[in-house]
Amino acid sequence: MKPLKFFLVTDTHYFKYTLGAWGDDYEDFMDGEQKCFAETQAINEAVFEYLAKADQADIVLIAGDLSFNGEKESNEAFSKLLHDFKEKSGKKIYVVTAGHDFNDTPFCFNESGRGTVEGTKFTELYDYYKDFGYTDAIAFNEKHLSYVADLSDDVRLLVICNDIDSEKHITYDDEFLGWIADQAKQAQSDGKMMIAMEHYPVLPGQPILALISDARQAEAQKLVDTLADNGVHLIFTGHMHNQSINVTETAKGNKFYDVCTGSAIGCPAFMRLVTVEDDSKVKIESIPVPDFEWDKKGLTGEKYLEAQFDRMIRTLIYRMENDPEKFMRKIHIKPSPVLMKFFPAIGKKLSKMTVGGFAKLLMIKADPQIKNDSFVDFAVSFVRSIFEGNQPYVEGTPGGDTLLKAFKRIRPFIKTLKGSQGETLDFYETMKHSVGNYGIDDYNAVLNLK
Repeated sequence: MKPLKFFLVTDTHYFKYTLGAWGDDYEDFMDGEQKCFAETQAINEAVFEYLAKADQADIVLIAGDLSFNGEKESNEAFSKLLHDFKEKSGKKIYVVTAGHDFNDTPFCFNESGRGTVEGTKFTELYDYYKDFGYTDAIAFNEKHLSYVADLSDDVRLLVICNDIDSEKHITYDDEFLGWIADQAKQAQSDGKMMIAMEHYPVLPGQPILALISDARQAEAQKLVDTLADNGVHLIFTGHMHNQSINVTETAKGNKFYDVCTGSAIGCPAFMRLVTVEDDSKVKIESIPVPDFEWDKKGLTGEKYLEAQFDRMIRTLIYRMENDPEKFMRKIHIKPSPVLMKFFPAIGKKLSKMTVGGFAKLLMIKADPQIKNDSFVDFAVSFVRSIFEGNQPYVEGTPGGDTLLKAFKRIRPFIKTLKGSQGETLDFYETMKHSVGNYGIDDYNAVLNLK
Protein backbone atom coordinates (compact mmCIF):
# COMPACT_ATOMS: atom_id res chain seq x y z
CA MET A 1 0.00 0.00 0.00
CA LYS A 2 1.05 3.61 -0.52
CA PRO A 3 2.10 5.36 2.73
CA LEU A 4 -0.29 8.02 4.05
CA LYS A 5 0.58 11.06 6.17
CA PHE A 6 -1.72 13.32 8.15
CA PHE A 7 -1.62 15.86 10.97
CA LEU A 8 -3.64 15.47 14.13
CA VAL A 9 -4.73 18.31 16.44
CA THR A 10 -7.09 18.10 19.38
CA ASP A 11 -8.91 20.20 21.97
CA THR A 12 -8.66 23.46 20.05
CA HIS A 13 -11.26 25.02 22.41
CA TYR A 14 -11.67 28.07 20.17
CA PHE A 15 -13.20 31.05 21.98
CA LYS A 16 -14.09 34.26 20.18
CA TYR A 17 -12.29 36.79 22.33
CA THR A 18 -14.79 39.62 21.85
CA LEU A 19 -17.41 37.58 23.74
CA GLY A 20 -15.53 38.41 26.94
CA ALA A 21 -12.49 36.90 28.66
CA TRP A 22 -11.18 39.49 31.09
CA GLY A 23 -11.81 41.02 34.51
CA ASP A 24 -11.35 39.95 38.14
CA ASP A 25 -13.78 37.02 37.95
CA TYR A 26 -11.98 35.82 34.83
CA GLU A 27 -8.64 35.83 36.64
CA ASP A 28 -10.18 33.91 39.56
CA PHE A 29 -11.55 31.34 37.12
CA MET A 30 -8.18 30.99 35.39
CA ASP A 31 -6.50 30.23 38.72
CA GLY A 32 -7.99 26.75 38.39
CA GLU A 33 -7.56 26.14 34.65
CA GLN A 34 -4.97 24.07 32.82
CA LYS A 35 -5.89 25.50 29.43
CA CYS A 36 -5.92 29.04 28.13
CA PHE A 37 -9.15 30.92 27.49
CA ALA A 38 -8.66 34.46 26.19
CA GLU A 39 -5.68 33.38 24.07
CA THR A 40 -7.37 30.51 22.22
CA GLN A 41 -8.34 32.51 19.14
CA ALA A 42 -4.75 33.67 18.68
CA ILE A 43 -3.36 30.18 19.30
CA ASN A 44 -5.69 28.54 16.78
CA GLU A 45 -4.89 31.14 14.14
CA ALA A 46 -1.19 30.36 14.60
CA VAL A 47 -1.82 26.58 14.47
CA PHE A 48 -3.74 26.68 11.20
CA GLU A 49 -1.35 29.17 9.63
CA TYR A 50 1.42 26.68 10.41
CA LEU A 51 -0.56 23.73 9.03
CA ALA A 52 -1.44 25.63 5.85
CA LYS A 53 2.27 26.02 5.10
CA ALA A 54 3.38 22.57 6.30
CA ASP A 55 4.14 20.38 3.29
CA GLN A 56 4.44 17.01 5.04
CA ALA A 57 0.72 16.16 4.70
CA ASP A 58 -2.50 17.46 3.15
CA ILE A 59 -4.93 15.97 5.69
CA VAL A 60 -5.74 17.26 9.18
CA LEU A 61 -7.71 15.37 11.85
CA ILE A 62 -9.19 17.25 14.84
CA ALA A 63 -10.18 15.05 17.78
CA GLY A 64 -12.94 17.07 19.41
CA ASP A 65 -13.72 19.98 21.74
CA LEU A 66 -13.54 22.38 18.84
CA SER A 67 -14.99 25.35 20.76
CA PHE A 68 -14.31 26.49 24.30
CA ASN A 69 -17.74 25.72 25.70
CA GLY A 70 -20.27 25.64 22.89
CA GLU A 71 -20.65 29.37 22.27
CA LYS A 72 -22.56 29.95 19.05
CA GLU A 73 -20.22 32.72 17.91
CA SER A 74 -17.18 30.57 18.71
CA ASN A 75 -18.48 27.70 16.59
CA GLU A 76 -19.32 30.14 13.79
CA ALA A 77 -15.85 31.69 13.94
CA PHE A 78 -14.00 28.38 14.18
CA SER A 79 -16.00 26.96 11.28
CA LYS A 80 -15.01 30.02 9.23
CA LEU A 81 -11.36 29.57 10.24
CA LEU A 82 -11.49 25.96 9.01
CA HIS A 83 -13.22 26.94 5.77
CA ASP A 84 -10.61 29.64 5.12
CA PHE A 85 -7.83 27.17 5.91
CA LYS A 86 -9.30 24.57 3.59
CA GLU A 87 -9.69 27.08 0.75
CA LYS A 88 -6.22 28.57 1.23
CA SER A 89 -4.30 25.32 1.66
CA GLY A 90 -6.36 22.85 -0.37
CA LYS A 91 -6.07 20.41 2.52
CA LYS A 92 -8.84 18.20 3.86
CA ILE A 93 -10.09 18.31 7.45
CA TYR A 94 -11.88 15.58 9.41
CA VAL A 95 -13.37 16.46 12.80
CA VAL A 96 -15.24 14.82 15.63
CA THR A 97 -17.40 16.96 17.90
CA ALA A 98 -17.50 16.61 21.68
CA GLY A 99 -19.13 17.87 24.86
CA HIS A 100 -17.58 21.35 24.78
CA ASP A 101 -19.07 22.02 21.36
CA PHE A 102 -22.70 22.32 22.44
CA ASN A 103 -24.14 24.03 25.50
CA ASP A 104 -27.34 25.88 26.43
CA THR A 105 -25.66 28.54 28.58
CA PRO A 106 -21.94 28.99 27.90
CA PHE A 107 -20.21 31.61 30.01
CA CYS A 108 -18.04 34.64 29.44
CA PHE A 109 -16.33 37.25 31.62
CA ASN A 110 -16.01 41.03 31.55
CA GLU A 111 -15.75 43.97 33.94
CA SER A 112 -19.22 43.18 35.32
CA GLY A 113 -18.24 39.64 36.24
CA ARG A 114 -19.40 36.30 34.89
CA GLY A 115 -22.16 36.28 32.30
CA THR A 116 -23.64 34.03 29.63
CA VAL A 117 -23.73 34.10 25.84
CA GLU A 118 -25.83 32.34 23.23
CA GLY A 119 -25.09 28.64 23.05
CA THR A 120 -25.11 25.96 20.37
CA LYS A 121 -27.50 23.02 20.17
CA PHE A 122 -26.20 19.56 19.36
CA THR A 123 -28.48 19.51 16.32
CA GLU A 124 -26.69 22.59 14.95
CA LEU A 125 -23.21 21.06 14.97
CA TYR A 126 -23.67 19.21 11.69
CA ASP A 127 -24.36 22.46 9.83
CA TYR A 128 -21.24 24.09 11.27
CA TYR A 129 -18.89 21.19 10.56
CA LYS A 130 -20.48 19.18 7.74
CA ASP A 131 -17.73 20.18 5.29
CA PHE A 132 -15.04 18.67 7.52
CA GLY A 133 -15.57 14.96 7.10
CA TYR A 134 -19.32 14.46 7.13
CA THR A 135 -20.01 15.30 3.49
CA ASP A 136 -17.18 12.96 2.47
CA ALA A 137 -18.68 10.13 4.52
CA ILE A 138 -19.44 6.75 3.01
CA ALA A 139 -21.43 5.88 6.16
CA PHE A 140 -23.11 8.24 8.63
CA ASN A 141 -24.73 7.68 12.05
CA GLU A 142 -26.87 10.75 12.66
CA LYS A 143 -27.71 10.03 16.32
CA HIS A 144 -24.02 9.82 17.27
CA LEU A 145 -22.79 12.34 14.70
CA SER A 146 -20.33 9.64 13.66
CA TYR A 147 -19.10 8.69 10.22
CA VAL A 148 -16.70 6.74 8.03
CA ALA A 149 -14.54 8.35 5.34
CA ASP A 150 -11.76 7.17 3.06
CA LEU A 151 -8.51 9.08 3.69
CA SER A 152 -6.83 7.36 0.74
CA ASP A 153 -7.27 4.36 -1.52
CA ASP A 154 -5.93 2.17 1.28
CA VAL A 155 -6.83 3.85 4.61
CA ARG A 156 -10.30 4.38 6.01
CA LEU A 157 -11.19 6.58 9.02
CA LEU A 158 -13.88 5.70 11.58
CA VAL A 159 -15.01 8.75 13.57
CA ILE A 160 -17.11 7.98 16.67
CA CYS A 161 -18.73 10.32 19.19
CA ASN A 162 -20.06 9.68 22.70
CA ASP A 163 -21.37 13.19 23.40
CA ILE A 164 -24.82 13.22 21.84
CA ASP A 165 -28.01 15.27 22.06
CA SER A 166 -29.00 15.70 25.75
CA GLU A 167 -26.32 13.22 26.91
CA LYS A 168 -22.57 13.43 27.36
CA HIS A 169 -19.85 10.83 27.96
CA ILE A 170 -22.23 7.97 27.30
CA THR A 171 -21.69 4.22 27.32
CA TYR A 172 -22.09 2.87 23.81
CA ASP A 173 -25.14 0.63 23.56
CA ASP A 174 -25.22 -2.64 21.64
CA GLU A 175 -26.84 -0.99 18.64
CA PHE A 176 -24.04 1.53 18.19
CA LEU A 177 -21.32 -1.03 18.93
CA GLY A 178 -22.95 -3.15 16.25
CA TRP A 179 -22.75 -0.23 13.81
CA ILE A 180 -19.06 0.17 14.65
CA ALA A 181 -18.41 -3.55 14.17
CA ASP A 182 -20.24 -3.48 10.83
CA GLN A 183 -18.08 -0.59 9.59
CA ALA A 184 -14.89 -2.38 10.66
CA LYS A 185 -15.95 -5.59 8.92
CA GLN A 186 -16.88 -3.64 5.79
CA ALA A 187 -13.41 -2.09 5.72
CA GLN A 188 -11.86 -5.55 5.91
CA SER A 189 -14.16 -6.75 3.14
CA ASP A 190 -13.14 -3.75 1.01
CA GLY A 191 -9.45 -4.44 1.60
CA LYS A 192 -8.99 -1.20 3.55
CA MET A 193 -6.96 -0.51 6.66
CA MET A 194 -9.21 1.24 9.21
CA ILE A 195 -8.09 3.62 11.94
CA ALA A 196 -10.38 5.36 14.43
CA MET A 197 -10.80 8.75 16.10
CA GLU A 198 -12.80 9.58 19.23
CA HIS A 199 -12.59 12.50 21.65
CA TYR A 200 -12.34 10.48 24.87
CA PRO A 201 -9.32 8.26 25.53
CA VAL A 202 -10.05 4.56 25.46
CA LEU A 203 -7.02 3.58 27.53
CA PRO A 204 -5.96 5.66 30.59
CA GLY A 205 -3.25 8.11 29.55
CA GLN A 206 -1.32 7.25 32.70
CA PRO A 207 -2.30 4.48 35.17
CA ILE A 208 -3.47 6.94 37.85
CA LEU A 209 -6.00 8.41 35.42
CA ALA A 210 -7.88 5.09 35.58
CA LEU A 211 -9.27 6.39 38.88
CA ILE A 212 -11.09 9.27 37.15
CA SER A 213 -14.40 8.34 35.53
CA ASP A 214 -14.30 11.22 33.05
CA ALA A 215 -10.77 10.36 31.88
CA ARG A 216 -11.76 7.71 29.33
CA GLN A 217 -14.59 6.26 27.29
CA ALA A 218 -17.32 4.77 29.47
CA GLU A 219 -17.08 0.95 29.57
CA ALA A 220 -14.02 1.26 27.38
CA GLN A 221 -13.24 -2.46 27.15
CA LYS A 222 -16.36 -3.03 25.05
CA LEU A 223 -15.10 -0.57 22.48
CA VAL A 224 -11.55 -1.95 22.57
CA ASP A 225 -12.83 -5.47 21.90
CA THR A 226 -15.24 -4.31 19.19
CA LEU A 227 -12.52 -2.46 17.33
CA ALA A 228 -9.44 -4.63 17.83
CA ASP A 229 -11.22 -7.94 17.26
CA ASN A 230 -12.59 -6.58 14.00
CA GLY A 231 -9.28 -5.36 12.59
CA VAL A 232 -9.05 -1.79 13.95
CA HIS A 233 -5.87 -1.55 16.04
CA LEU A 234 -5.36 2.20 16.44
CA ILE A 235 -7.40 5.13 17.76
CA PHE A 236 -6.54 8.83 18.10
CA THR A 237 -8.00 10.66 21.12
CA GLY A 238 -7.84 13.88 23.15
CA HIS A 239 -9.94 15.24 26.03
CA MET A 240 -7.48 14.80 28.91
CA HIS A 241 -5.00 17.35 27.54
CA ASN A 242 -2.21 14.85 28.08
CA GLN A 243 0.44 13.38 25.81
CA SER A 244 0.50 9.58 25.86
CA ILE A 245 0.72 6.44 23.76
CA ASN A 246 -0.59 3.21 25.29
CA VAL A 247 -1.22 -0.33 24.12
CA THR A 248 -3.32 -3.23 25.33
CA GLU A 249 -4.30 -6.65 24.04
CA THR A 250 -7.76 -8.19 23.88
CA ALA A 251 -8.63 -11.63 25.21
CA LYS A 252 -8.37 -12.84 21.61
CA GLY A 253 -4.78 -11.58 21.40
CA ASN A 254 -5.34 -8.51 19.22
CA LYS A 255 -3.28 -5.37 19.85
CA PHE A 256 -4.92 -2.00 20.36
CA TYR A 257 -3.13 1.38 20.59
CA ASP A 258 -4.52 4.65 21.93
CA VAL A 259 -2.60 7.76 20.86
CA CYS A 260 -3.79 10.65 23.05
CA THR A 261 -2.53 14.13 22.16
CA GLY A 262 -2.18 17.24 24.30
CA SER A 263 -4.48 20.21 23.79
CA ALA A 264 -3.57 22.86 21.26
CA ILE A 265 -4.26 25.58 23.84
CA GLY A 266 -2.78 24.19 27.07
CA CYS A 267 0.37 22.55 28.36
CA PRO A 268 1.41 20.13 26.94
CA ALA A 269 0.58 21.74 23.57
CA PHE A 270 1.50 19.43 20.70
CA MET A 271 0.28 18.23 17.35
CA ARG A 272 1.04 14.88 15.74
CA LEU A 273 2.37 14.00 12.32
CA VAL A 274 1.25 10.46 11.59
CA THR A 275 2.68 8.25 8.85
CA VAL A 276 0.75 5.08 8.03
CA GLU A 277 3.54 3.11 6.40
CA ASP A 278 1.48 -0.04 5.86
CA ASP A 279 -1.39 -1.89 7.53
CA SER A 280 0.83 -3.01 10.41
CA LYS A 281 3.25 -0.12 10.94
CA VAL A 282 2.46 3.49 11.93
CA LYS A 283 4.98 6.20 12.78
CA ILE A 284 4.02 8.89 15.31
CA GLU A 285 5.91 12.20 15.52
CA SER A 286 5.12 15.15 17.81
CA ILE A 287 5.28 18.82 16.78
CA PRO A 288 5.08 21.66 19.32
CA VAL A 289 2.22 24.08 18.80
CA PRO A 290 3.74 27.20 17.16
CA ASP A 291 4.27 30.46 19.00
CA PHE A 292 1.36 32.91 18.84
CA GLU A 293 0.70 36.63 18.97
CA TRP A 294 -0.16 37.65 22.55
CA ASP A 295 1.33 39.55 25.45
CA LYS A 296 3.15 36.57 26.93
CA LYS A 297 5.15 38.63 29.44
CA GLY A 298 8.40 37.87 27.65
CA LEU A 299 7.85 34.10 27.63
CA THR A 300 7.82 31.74 24.68
CA GLY A 301 4.49 30.16 23.86
CA GLU A 302 5.61 26.87 25.40
CA LYS A 303 6.69 28.51 28.69
CA TYR A 304 3.57 30.66 28.77
CA LEU A 305 1.32 27.59 28.60
CA GLU A 306 3.51 25.78 31.13
CA ALA A 307 3.14 28.73 33.52
CA GLN A 308 -0.65 28.46 33.26
CA PHE A 309 -0.50 24.76 34.15
CA ASP A 310 1.73 25.48 37.13
CA ARG A 311 -0.59 28.28 38.22
CA MET A 312 -3.44 25.75 38.42
CA ILE A 313 -1.49 23.35 40.68
CA ARG A 314 -0.08 26.10 42.90
CA THR A 315 -3.54 27.60 43.33
CA LEU A 316 -4.92 24.21 44.34
CA ILE A 317 -2.29 23.87 47.07
CA TYR A 318 -2.87 27.49 48.17
CA ARG A 319 -6.62 26.92 48.40
CA MET A 320 -6.11 23.80 50.49
CA GLU A 321 -4.83 26.12 53.20
CA ASN A 322 -6.73 29.33 52.53
CA ASP A 323 -10.02 28.36 50.87
CA PRO A 324 -10.70 24.70 51.77
CA GLU A 325 -14.30 24.78 50.54
CA LYS A 326 -13.25 25.84 47.03
CA PHE A 327 -10.39 23.31 47.17
CA MET A 328 -12.79 20.47 47.97
CA ARG A 329 -15.20 21.51 45.23
CA LYS A 330 -12.33 21.43 42.73
CA ILE A 331 -11.35 17.88 43.66
CA HIS A 332 -15.00 16.75 44.00
CA ILE A 333 -15.01 16.12 47.78
CA LYS A 334 -18.08 17.06 49.81
CA PRO A 335 -17.11 19.62 52.49
CA SER A 336 -17.58 18.69 56.15
CA PRO A 337 -16.62 20.39 59.45
CA VAL A 338 -13.79 17.89 59.98
CA LEU A 339 -12.37 18.39 56.49
CA MET A 340 -12.69 22.17 56.79
CA LYS A 341 -10.13 21.95 59.61
CA PHE A 342 -8.05 19.08 58.20
CA PHE A 343 -7.16 20.52 54.79
CA PRO A 344 -5.99 23.97 55.99
CA ALA A 345 -3.68 22.31 58.50
CA ILE A 346 -2.21 20.03 55.82
CA GLY A 347 -1.98 22.85 53.29
CA LYS A 348 -0.11 25.09 55.73
CA LYS A 349 2.50 22.42 56.37
CA LEU A 350 2.93 21.53 52.69
CA SER A 351 3.35 25.14 51.61
CA LYS A 352 6.43 25.54 53.85
CA MET A 353 7.87 22.05 53.53
CA THR A 354 10.96 20.83 51.71
CA VAL A 355 11.13 17.50 49.92
CA GLY A 356 13.32 16.27 52.73
CA GLY A 357 10.80 17.40 55.33
CA PHE A 358 8.01 15.58 53.49
CA ALA A 359 10.14 12.44 53.29
CA LYS A 360 10.84 12.67 57.00
CA LEU A 361 7.10 12.55 57.72
CA LEU A 362 7.05 9.18 55.98
CA MET A 363 10.18 8.06 57.82
CA ILE A 364 12.23 7.82 54.63
CA LYS A 365 15.20 9.77 53.32
CA ALA A 366 15.02 12.01 50.29
CA ASP A 367 17.86 11.96 47.80
CA PRO A 368 20.48 14.55 48.87
CA GLN A 369 20.22 16.28 45.48
CA ILE A 370 16.60 17.29 46.05
CA LYS A 371 16.06 17.16 49.83
CA ASN A 372 16.27 20.96 50.20
CA ASP A 373 13.96 21.67 47.26
CA SER A 374 10.53 23.14 47.89
CA PHE A 375 7.94 20.38 48.18
CA VAL A 376 5.41 22.52 46.31
CA ASP A 377 7.82 23.07 43.40
CA PHE A 378 8.53 19.34 43.30
CA ALA A 379 4.82 18.48 43.39
CA VAL A 380 4.02 20.90 40.58
CA SER A 381 6.77 19.36 38.44
CA PHE A 382 5.77 15.73 38.87
CA VAL A 383 2.03 16.45 38.44
CA ARG A 384 2.77 18.33 35.21
CA SER A 385 4.95 15.45 34.03
CA ILE A 386 1.99 13.07 34.28
CA PHE A 387 0.24 15.18 31.63
CA GLU A 388 3.34 15.89 29.58
CA GLY A 389 4.19 12.20 29.25
CA ASN A 390 7.62 10.57 29.20
CA GLN A 391 7.52 11.07 32.96
CA PRO A 392 11.14 11.40 34.22
CA TYR A 393 10.73 10.11 37.79
CA VAL A 394 12.03 6.61 37.13
CA GLU A 395 14.25 4.33 39.18
CA GLY A 396 17.82 5.61 39.35
CA THR A 397 16.90 9.32 39.37
CA PRO A 398 16.83 11.49 42.52
CA GLY A 399 13.13 12.27 42.21
CA GLY A 400 12.18 8.78 41.10
CA ASP A 401 14.00 7.00 43.91
CA THR A 402 12.50 9.37 46.50
CA LEU A 403 8.96 8.92 45.18
CA LEU A 404 9.31 5.15 44.97
CA LYS A 405 10.46 5.04 48.61
CA ALA A 406 7.38 7.05 49.53
CA PHE A 407 5.07 4.71 47.61
CA LYS A 408 6.64 1.68 49.28
CA ARG A 409 6.10 3.28 52.68
CA ILE A 410 2.43 3.91 51.90
CA ARG A 411 1.85 0.52 50.23
CA PRO A 412 1.00 -1.44 53.45
CA PHE A 413 -1.87 0.99 54.06
CA ILE A 414 -3.13 1.18 50.45
CA LYS A 415 -2.42 -2.10 48.69
CA THR A 416 -4.97 -1.73 45.92
CA LEU A 417 -7.05 0.95 44.24
CA LYS A 418 -10.39 0.59 42.53
CA GLY A 419 -10.47 1.94 38.97
CA SER A 420 -13.42 3.95 37.75
CA GLN A 421 -14.55 1.04 35.57
CA GLY A 422 -14.33 -1.58 38.33
CA GLU A 423 -10.81 -2.86 37.77
CA THR A 424 -8.45 -3.55 40.69
CA LEU A 425 -5.16 -1.66 40.51
CA ASP A 426 -2.01 -2.38 42.48
CA PHE A 427 -1.20 0.85 44.35
CA TYR A 428 2.58 0.70 44.03
CA GLU A 429 2.65 -0.26 40.35
CA THR A 430 0.02 2.35 39.49
CA MET A 431 2.00 5.12 41.14
CA LYS A 432 5.37 3.90 39.83
CA HIS A 433 4.21 3.91 36.22
CA SER A 434 2.35 7.21 36.63
CA VAL A 435 5.40 9.22 37.74
CA GLY A 436 7.89 7.36 35.52
CA ASN A 437 7.52 6.17 31.94
CA TYR A 438 8.81 2.61 31.47
CA GLY A 439 6.88 1.95 28.26
CA ILE A 440 6.31 3.51 24.83
CA ASP A 441 7.75 6.94 24.12
CA ASP A 442 4.78 9.31 24.41
CA TYR A 443 6.04 11.68 21.70
CA ASN A 444 7.77 9.78 18.92
CA ALA A 445 7.26 6.09 18.31
CA VAL A 446 6.79 3.42 15.69
CA LEU A 447 3.73 1.31 16.41
CA ASN A 448 3.60 -2.30 15.28
CA LEU A 449 -0.13 -2.94 15.08
CA LYS A 450 -0.06 -6.69 14.59
